[in-house]
Amino acid sequence: MRYLLYCILLGLFLTFASSVEAQPQQKEGITTRAVLYQGDTIPYIELPEVRFFAPRVFENRREERRYNRLIRNVKRVYPYAKLAGIKFDEYSKKLAELETDGQKRRAARQIEREIKEEFEGDLKRLTISQGHILIKLIDRETQHTSYDVLRDFRGAFTAVFWQSFGRLFGYNLKDEYDPEGEDKLIEEIVQLIEMGAL
Repeated sequence: MRYLLYCILLGLFLTFASSVEAQPQQKEGITTRAVLYQGDTIPYIELPEVRFFAPRVFENRREERRYNRLIRNVKRVYPYAKLAGIKFDEYSKKLAELETDGQKRRAARQIEREIKEEFEGDLKRLTISQGHILIKLIDRETQHTSYDVLRDFRGAFTAVFWQSFGRLFGYNLKDEYDPEGEDKLIEEIVQLIEMGAL
């Protein structure tokens, strides 16, 4: 009797064990794209871009103060430049939809009034250094110099007038943004701002 009970229990155990083995194994992991390379399947994963800036080493305190002042100035004007890029695209589309030159001139004057009402007070309080940086960053955001933007919206005469007036105070509305050259530090600061590091 014991032998029979032992055989039945052994049979049930083997049946249970084989049924557990027959169940599909669940594997943990992620599903990803793959590429075939010389007969091998290789996972293909796109990683986000990582920017790294080496810690800045200053030769003296004066250089460190100048860099910190540049950070402060860029942080002050960068939102205006970013907004200028957005507004430039928006207003360019609006003006492109208009058919006659008269309609475009009226729309450009309306746009100028809106911008003056919204930003004139803040922009008047910018320092000369911040103004120079703003001109460069507007070129960065719109892919057009400030002179070109004025010429497109207000005409050549107005652009020449403001360029001449700006030159009296040391501004050049035709300045282009050079992220690899003289504006390398500004580009570094802008990227740090965009990454949330500043």
